[in-house]
Amino acid sequence: MSRGVRRAGAGQGAAAAVQLLVTLSFLPSVVEAQVTGVLDDCLCDIDSIDNFNTFKIFPKIKKLQERDYFRYYKVNLKRPCPFWAEDGHCSIKDCHVEPCPESKIPVGIKAGSSNKYLKVANNTKELEDCEQANKLGAINSTLSNQSKEAFIDWARYDDSQDHFCELDDERSPAAQYVDLLLNPERYTGYKGPSAWRVWNSIYEENCFKPRSVYRPLNPLAPSRGEDDGESFYTWLEGLCLEKRVFYKLISGLHASINLHLCANYLLEETWGKPSWGPNMKEFKRRFDPVETKGEGPRRLKNLYFLYLIELRALSKVAPYFERSIVDLYTGNVEEDADTKTLLLNIFQDTKSFPMHFDEKSMFAGDKKGAKSLKEEFRLHFKNISRIMDCVGCDKCRLWGKLQTQGLGTALKILFSEKEIQKLPENSPSKGFQLTRQEIVALLNAFGRLSTSIRELQNFKVLLQHSAIVYKKGQLF
Repeated sequence: MSRGVRRAGAGQGAAAAVQLLVTLSFLPSVVEAQVTGVLDDCLCDIDSIDNFNTFKIFPKIKKLQERDYFRYYKVNLKRPCPFWAEDGHCSIKDCHVEPCPESKIPVGIKAGSSNKYLKVANNTKELEDCEQANKLGAINSTLSNQSKEAFIDWARYDDSQDHFCELDDERSPAAQYVDLLLNPERYTGYKGPSAWRVWNSIYEENCFKPRSVYRPLNPLAPSRGEDDGESFYTWLEGLCLEKRVFYKLISGLHASINLHLCANYLLEETWGKPSWGPNMKEFKRRFDPVETKGEGPRRLKNLYFLYLIELRALSKVAPYFERSIVDLYTGNVEEDADTKTLLLNIFQDTKSFPMHFDEKSMFAGDKKGAKSLKEEFRLHFKNISRIMDCVGCDKCRLWGKLQTQGLGTALKILFSEKEIQKLPENSPSKGFQLTRQEIVALLNAFGRLSTSIRELQNFKVLLQHSAIVYKKGQLF
């Protein structure tokens, strides 16, 4: 190699190093500068949410998720996709979901009734019956006649409700309990056309968007030249509040899921032992303002918006759980009491937050138009919950279904204020009811959002640290 070529190469290498240094130096400040301030469509700022989540919510919700009542989730991962022949697959073995053996399920949970958290439901013969069941799927055959009648009654009630989600039939033999602590949400390698089709169907067919308007960074959309998404956001700002909120909820959920994958990435696998941790390259690919042409920070702001919505739902549903009749039943009397105390403590914190989203600003027009819009809103979200059965990766499907159901439950709560206010203190209510599946999904979904915001803070620190280390390396 000639001396001139070597000099040119050295010069290019130095220029690249300087460019990388500049990028690393400014990236943390750019991310912080763009993911800050007051959120659109509400009066809350991001710094207040960060502080509230870090010091009040995150430690408690993490502890709550470890309790038996909230760690076991019953789900049907074998429901066929209702829209297309599923063709996805996991690229690593960690996508597989391990169902929980019956012997590990607390007797009070596996007893069968989806409303088993009520004290009046905890004194029936079915507890003894279900201890004799060989499989969790064989619930129906172990129920007393009285319990079967109660099932029919509750099923009739559930069918009459304005559900925002397609609920799994917990009595189906295909529904199994999953220990969420043993099946954490993390990177699985599920990507490509199958994953794109799921998200594309969600955004393109269910977010009130005409096909002539294209989402930024949509890999399935035709090239839009130098648009950079401006036409999309011009269209979005022209929508009514309710439809803007809908898009932000879905975008925020998508951002939250992506954050979990970046924070729990398969870094390496040595001798069959995987090493999981934060992947800064993956984080920058998904959220860096430069690499995403400004889209990343917008998505992260939608994560905060979604957090506010679910936080508001928890504050509104608190009276439901504060009643003495509600017992988060697993069969362990002492732990059940501690779990309820912790849950009520979290509710008190949610009610103390000073800048809640005002859900009364939604569906506030003329009654007929508002009712029609609310029904359209509900059906679109319910359709998204059905799309979750099209996810090709079991672990992705598990957490997608849980978080979608959690958000659907939050929406159900927000638009049931009158029914919640009329709840009787010492008897079950037919006006508003939550199944155990909905309760577990609601709190775990909010726990995921709380964790996402905490992980975002961790990534900011890691980016700052990497920039400092790189600068030091250039000085010596």
